[in-house]
Amino acid sequence: MFKVKIRPHWEISVDANPALDTDVLLQLLQALQEHASIITAARDAGLSYRYAWGLLREAEALFGEPLLETRRGRGTTLTPLAQKMVWADRRIAARLSPTLESLASELEGELGKARARDHGGAPPTLRMDASHGYAVAALMGYMDRMAVPVELRYRTSTDAVMALARNDCDLAGFHVPQGSFEARAAQGYLRWLDPARHALVHLAGREQGLLVASGNPLAVTALADLTRSSLRFVNRQAGSGTRMLLEMMLEDASIDPEAIHGWNSAELTHSAVAAYIASGMADVGIGMRAAAEQFKLGFIPLVHERYMFAVRTATLEDGTLDGLLAALREPGYQQLVAALPGYDATRTGEVEALRDAFPD
Repeated sequence: MFKVKIRPHWEISVDANPALDTDVLLQLLQALQEHASIITAARDAGLSYRYAWGLLREAEALFGEPLLETRRGRGTTLTPLAQKMVWADRRIAARLSPTLESLASELEGELGKARARDHGGAPPTLRMDASHGYAVAALMGYMDRMAVPVELRYRTSTDAVMALARNDCDLAGFHVPQGSFEARAAQGYLRWLDPARHALVHLAGREQGLLVASGNPLAVTALADLTRSSLRFVNRQAGSGTRMLLEMMLEDASIDPEAIHGWNSAELTHSAVAAYIASGMADVGIGMRAAAEQFKLGFIPLVHERYMFAVRTATLEDGTLDGLLAALREPGYQQLVAALPGYDATRTGEVEALRDAFPD
């Protein structure tokens, strides 16, 4: 089974000078940010101390200013320019990861089909459309190890469910909040699902809330704070389940979205929202606790939700999903999910009828 990885790659040039490949430099700067020691950072990046110093001097000569500051008692720290480079790389990775992972999965599928034509049959590939999330990413890794072929397309929850209704995928990942917003949120998905033809497979429970800078220096406590003119908000894209949830909560609280500075901004993943805040480009956003933990941010909980896959009952009955269900029910995978901040694996792998999940 083929495994393809596509990563962002960027270069920097100044005036007419040759472009600097940032790959190794960024690894070194990220290690320096963590360890504040060139010796330790070079070792972590797999570089010799001499090569690391040479690379830093080459970059500083190109930029015309230093990348490091050395102060007694604080070790070696990054200058503002170096910090901007590190955070730019993190934002690029967080923003592009769904697109690149979807393209890689598509390429894996095409390579697998070509090989099957030359070497005989191959096991059927599951077509998964899902909104981006940490449990989905962990599931893909687990299914790779179990050699279960999956073609993944990251897209909004609404688009995923619509694709399932058109038979364009086998699994549609979406999420609904628990509690007072559940019925309203579910209505948007149930219009595309038929209780006679579709069922649900539970992936995980998870927690959503407001993401703020570490220590919450601006004292954000609730949704009403988003209307403060001094706060810069970063939003999710229109049509995403998280954006729709926020719109419902604002409507319930009688808060005008247009009064929020940054309402019309749009990031494609929870990680991208977190990276945006961690880099100092925004003060608050909405996302998962896991994203806050990943970027060392503060988190104000708002709601628990269920993430699940909508599937056709026919694919449950014909064995097409047996490999997926086996992966979901593996104790090892459930332990991975339970270890994610804000996640709950209590119902992971359960199959449920639509009428039982949403009796109203």
